[in-house]
Amino acid sequence: MKKGINTICTHVGEIEDEVYKGAISPLYMSTSYAYEDVDIKRYPRYFNTPNQEALCKKIAALENAEAALIFGSGMAAISTSLLAFLRAGDHIVLQNQIYGGTHNLILEEFDKYGIAYSFTRGMEVSDFEAEIQENTKVVYIETPSNPLLQLTDIRGIAEIAKRNNMVSMIDNTFASPVNQNPLDFGIDIVIHSATKYMGGHSDICAGAVASSGVYMERIFQLAKNLGGSLSDYTVWLLERSLKTMGLRVRAQNENAQKLAEYLSAHKDVARVYYPGLKDHPQHELAKSQMHGFGGMLSFELKHAKKTPEFQNALRLVKSSMSLAGVESTLLSPAKTSHALLSAEERLQQGISDGLIRFSVGIEETEDLIADLEQALRSISQGKKALPV
Repeated sequence: MKKGINTICTHVGEIEDEVYKGAISPLYMSTSYAYEDVDIKRYPRYFNTPNQEALCKKIAALENAEAALIFGSGMAAISTSLLAFLRAGDHIVLQNQIYGGTHNLILEEFDKYGIAYSFTRGMEVSDFEAEIQENTKVVYIETPSNPLLQLTDIRGIAEIAKRNNMVSMIDNTFASPVNQNPLDFGIDIVIHSATKYMGGHSDICAGAVASSGVYMERIFQLAKNLGGSLSDYTVWLLERSLKTMGLRVRAQNENAQKLAEYLSAHKDVARVYYPGLKDHPQHELAKSQMHGFGGMLSFELKHAKKTPEFQNALRLVKSSMSLAGVESTLLSPAKTSHALLSAEERLQQGISDGLIRFSVGIEETEDLIADLEQALRSISQGKKALPV
């Protein structure tokens, strides 16, 4: 019988403290281990120290995978996974709305390796099929997308990948394993920026990949050469943070839903992007492939030029890089996550300079709404922002 999400987060992958019988996993900081008369020759760059192994078991269990690896960053996880299955002469199809760092990796590096690529025009399965070539080896998606929260049909992508003998990969960061398990829909490889919901406290930088044993062995063979492993202290901190992920994410889901409804009804807000809203064009798809709608939303003000003024007026919600911490933050994708894209590329993806990406935390909903309300009032009436 499969354990519940909070039980997996709390108990799977624990290291038993056999010496002092402590309640949590002990931390093994050594970078040097014996190699004679041992079952496993441990070395940090080989992802097999005790804490690394334990954490990988937890992440695999969370994604219903056979195996997992933990990396030094989300981009290390993404780049290693892609390059493990692509070589000169191959081709990859990617959705047109993906994280700016991934987009930049493709544009700046893949030509050097002789790897061809195509970005879809839209997000429908047919848009992906239209880009498939004889040498296409990988199809790569990100759903919900960053930053417009658009959805891709996970099951549909998995099916076309299998029909065309391609490996399917997904960036599952925005959803987290709490809200979405792509392997259950036939996707081959799931990738996370573990910096985000897995870490959840804005103090850890890490990445994770989960898949079958066969695929993870292939990724490992490249990973050990690229050297993107994670320090054991950070591994230990991440294992600690994962224990509360189910509780945190569900609280963020609830807050985000209420805030999306509040913002969508506000006279000074032009548009809200959140799959939990009934008027979201892919709301039914979200219900079919997600357990919860997530803690991320984006919105645009009717007076887009006042966006910086609005952000400066906030007193509780921080303007800050990254996302998914227990504290609520927001940012301008044009200035941060998608700044590496040209203005034309951003507009092609529907990312305006006035777009605000909101990472909803676990604060009381009423306090967050009060902060947004006073900031919106201040730009509407030209009054000084009030303390919250």
